[in-house]
Amino acid sequence: MEPSYILLILVLYFVVLLIISLVTSDKEEDNENFFKAKRQSPWFVVAFGMIGASLSGVTFISVPGWVETSQFSYMQVVLGYLLGYLVIGTVLLPLYYRMNLTSIYTYLEQRFGINSYKTGASFFILSRVVGASFRLFLVANVLQALAFDVIGIPYWTTVSITIALIWLYTFKSGIKTVVWTDTLQTLFMLIALGVTIMVLYDEMNIPQGIISFISESSLSKTFFFEDINSVNYFWKQFLSGAFIAIVMTGLDQDMMQKNLSCRTLKDSQKNMFWFTIILTVVNLAFMSLGVLLTLYAQQNGIEAHNDQLFPVLAKDYLGPVVFISFIIGLVAAAYSSADSALTALTTSFSVDILAIDKRHSLKSQVQIRKRVHLLFSLVLIFVIISFKYLIKDESVIAKLFVFTGYTYGPLLGMYSFGLFTNLKTRDNLIPFIALCSPVLAYFISLYSNRWLGFDFGFFVLILNGALTFIGLLIFSNIKSSNLSKLILSGGK
Repeated sequence: MEPSYILLILVLYFVVLLIISLVTSDKEEDNENFFKAKRQSPWFVVAFGMIGASLSGVTFISVPGWVETSQFSYMQVVLGYLLGYLVIGTVLLPLYYRMNLTSIYTYLEQRFGINSYKTGASFFILSRVVGASFRLFLVANVLQALAFDVIGIPYWTTVSITIALIWLYTFKSGIKTVVWTDTLQTLFMLIALGVTIMVLYDEMNIPQGIISFISESSLSKTFFFEDINSVNYFWKQFLSGAFIAIVMTGLDQDMMQKNLSCRTLKDSQKNMFWFTIILTVVNLAFMSLGVLLTLYAQQNGIEAHNDQLFPVLAKDYLGPVVFISFIIGLVAAAYSSADSALTALTTSFSVDILAIDKRHSLKSQVQIRKRVHLLFSLVLIFVIISFKYLIKDESVIAKLFVFTGYTYGPLLGMYSFGLFTNLKTRDNLIPFIALCSPVLAYFISLYSNRWLGFDFGFFVLILNGALTFIGLLIFSNIKSSNLSKLILSGGK
């Protein structure tokens, strides 16, 4: 396909998003709309739109590519999500609604103090800036190689225009607009998934039903109980999935901001229930796509593996319909997470770090929020371009992205300590504990794998959270003689 056609598709795509922004924006610009959509978002729209935010461009490309080497083992993590989302719906959402929170990290201030509050918000901001930048970096690289290099558009221009467009359709109404644009982008992503599966089914001349074909394949093995040291061991991945869901959804301002825009707690819980079901089915569909892509490549002698599998087959072998849907789906998956991330970063920095709701008039709050929104747009541009030009080894960037997972461990430890104990701890030491825990978790994971052959994998998140919890416990107001009793009693 000619690069000019790809450019035209992207232009039309963003025109649609801008139209949605105009339709959903109010004439009056206020922070209540930007931060919480005045709690008027329909729960079913939020539930559907959250799928796109959860499945980024990394997932869109990587999950099908994992199947060749990991089979359906990722489904063990997805099943763990079910337990995690249950905790979010029954424990965290009632807490957030009862406290009428704009930023979920305000809970930490009321439970521990100002240092805990600022620490939690700072870890979220760091993680979201790096994570959102990396997701957009991967997609920008694909688009640059497919179209913009040929046209002669420099990489920095591609990135700058992309972020500028996201800023343009989110700057006025924030989460109110994002709820609707994410719904459309989720739809585009699922259409791309469905079209590709249908074309592959037809191209491969599969005699039996597609479900039977996939389930009979050796690539569809799901449960791994054989080797406890393996990264694919069931209980390791299942428990990790539960905690990943809790921290990366329930303790994440980006994801929770959409939930908190629902009218009532009951609506928000319904949203979480249906979101869980849809997300499970969609992940299963992406892994099924991975089986079809892998077998198609093997049958036709095509050397494409891992993250290259889907892009190469879509571009060179499966025809223009699949390629167009792939481009739209990839962009939709990436930008549905990027626009909500930009909105959440603006919210967290404005409310948690600058405390605009406590220090400024309503008019000043809007002006400050607009400047913060622009600031984070520029930060994302700078970080993405830095990935391209300052870090030449992309494996280093991938490790940096993995490292952002460590930033959620302290949040897990702090919220667990706050919710499941009645203890007070030394607020001034919480930043130190939160910084030390990920470092200790990294080295324990590293040497456990090197010396014992035990690969923590996703399980390192639980280790990280446990270290934070222990640190808070050590510096709590409990007497040392009762410390062991508390641990044995489970913190009660």
